[in-house]
Amino acid sequence: MAKRIKSLPQERGFVLFDVVYADGSRASNRRVPVEILGGLDGDAPAEQLILEQDQEIARKSGRPAREIQSLSRSPAPAPKVVA
Repeated sequence: MAKRIKSLPQERGFVLFDVVYADGSRASNRRVPVEILGGLDGDAPAEQLILEQDQEIARKSGRPAREIQSLSRSPAPAPKVVA
């Protein structure tokens, strides 16, 4: 039987980001569509999208939104073999 290898998020059209907030908490593997990245702005559109997502989450949960301290791309994961 042939083994299937899961595709990486980049191959599906997403880039993963790690977010560190001002309070020291961290959110890993936040998905951002590839279409909004690149060009002269680099990863700045990703920060804006994640900020908008955080504001929506804060609105629904009734808590204040957290301030983003830093944003970096997650290291590319190795593909997993699914038997």
